[in-house]
Amino acid sequence: MEFVDRTLKCIDCGAEFVFTVGEQLFFHDKQFKNDPRHCKQCKAKRGKGGGRKVRPETRTTCSECGAETTVPFKPTQGRPVLCRSCFQKLPGKQAPVSSDLKTKTEAELTPAQN
Repeated sequence: MEFVDRTLKCIDCGAEFVFTVGEQLFFHDKQFKNDPRHCKQCKAKRGKGGGRKVRPETRTTCSECGAETTVPFKPTQGRPVLCRSCFQKLPGKQAPVSSDLKTKTEAELTPAQN
């Protein structure tokens, strides 16, 4: 298959950019089906902070303690919704312990050997 440089148009800014032979070979090797749609400048902008999506926060009431809280999802009917403190009280949902504290606790709990 013979590749030649092609000029494409960015869908964000409308600027023309060159889809080089090397880039086309890379796309072909990776079996990408679509041509790039963004110029390098717009791709760089998207990579800096555009990839981080803002989660919609939903205000609701905690099913356990009744406190008003926000959650990063839309609650469904019939499922309990917990605030952060009630969620962390669940078994297996404890905050991670730093390695220094864990080592000290293990040393204190280990009986002294004579």
